[in-house]
Amino acid sequence: MSMKKNSIGVDPIYNARELGTGKMLVLGVQHMFAMFGATVLVPALTGLSVATTLLFAGLGTLLFHFLAKGKVPAFLGSSFAFLAGYWAIAPNGEAELLPYACFGVACAGLIYLLLSVLIKAFGSGKVMKFFPPIVTGPIIIAIGLNLSQSAVNNCATNWWIALIAIAVVVVCNIWGKGMVRIIPIILGVLASYFVAAVTGNVDFTAVKEAAWIGLPVSFDQTVFSIFKDLDVSLLITSVITIMPIALATVVEHIGDISAISSTVGKNYIKDPGLHRTLLGDGLATILASLFGAPANTTYGENTGVLTLSKVFDPLVIRLAAYFAIIFSFCPKIAALIECMPDATIGGVSLVLYGMISAVGVRNIVESKCDFTKSRNVLIAALILVLSIGINYSTAGAIAFTIGKVTISLSGLAIGSLVGIILNAVLPGKDYQFKEDV
Repeated sequence: MSMKKNSIGVDPIYNARELGTGKMLVLGVQHMFAMFGATVLVPALTGLSVATTLLFAGLGTLLFHFLAKGKVPAFLGSSFAFLAGYWAIAPNGEAELLPYACFGVACAGLIYLLLSVLIKAFGSGKVMKFFPPIVTGPIIIAIGLNLSQSAVNNCATNWWIALIAIAVVVVCNIWGKGMVRIIPIILGVLASYFVAAVTGNVDFTAVKEAAWIGLPVSFDQTVFSIFKDLDVSLLITSVITIMPIALATVVEHIGDISAISSTVGKNYIKDPGLHRTLLGDGLATILASLFGAPANTTYGENTGVLTLSKVFDPLVIRLAAYFAIIFSFCPKIAALIECMPDATIGGVSLVLYGMISAVGVRNIVESKCDFTKSRNVLIAALILVLSIGINYSTAGAIAFTIGKVTISLSGLAIGSLVGIILNAVLPGKDYQFKEDV
């Protein structure tokens, strides 16, 4: 097994192809576990199909890798940013209303495509000047901290089970040798799941009742089903309500790509280009939504796994996508994973979400943001306070009405927009976008 030094750190980087087929498959499973909890949580909260979600998380990831020339180690899972949109159209997960919400999300994906075209035409430099580290760094920090509540809540269901997962991850990552150090997440999941099972904290009834083989897509859950008896007013309402959410998810995408670039030590905004990653994310979201799955987004959870494992080969991510597709056709396997205790998911998530925020901190430190300047302090402060404060407020979002339509913007959307605008208008900008890392 050969290793090389990361250009942005001292930890070794492992070449997945030289680890051998068996170890590569295990790494792929680890990435699949990392994304699974959050990916299936979105359909669980909205009423969308878990099987369809897994299928299009896998297909969307493969489409993204194809359009990004197979260079970016990113996994596309369910986006939490659109939850407010689904709830606005189908507040109780009504099966007949969800396809309308999915249509609105598919239209939101068109914003990605438009921005991709503009970047291709005018260059990423003219776009990236609006997203310097003083903006993207706090956004990445906020992404991780906003996710932290779900991790803690999951841990709270059984702290002893969660602590086993956390302890195994920490011990394997710090003191583990060879393969043990590379796969701390999956080892933490297996150890915690095993202890939970033998202590009677897992209900396997759903596994016993589930079939071995099943189709992951139902026509009645797709957007195409609404045209049998189309409600034009509801369709327009869905589009107007949900499309603005893309303003937040586009910024989140840029933050995630920046985080992955910082983690790996390669400038993916330069090569394969931000226009390609946005195109892949947007098309994956459109495809998933049309067939009744949640919007896709680049996943910070898997960036955390990259940071821990030091295996940055995109092939490992594609293996996770194949596993997700296979599991979508097997209700019994999906049920087995769904039976995983919330505390187990919470334990590993607690580590991964913290790693996301840590990457944001590193992004600020390595870019040498000057915090002696008041403008930089104000930008970072407002992004963090708005993104986190609004998210944890009673409403959880800021809503405003246009005519008869109510639009809700999440804390991350508000914080990101405020940061972008302040950076653009305040004097003293000292950031110059360069093609080098």
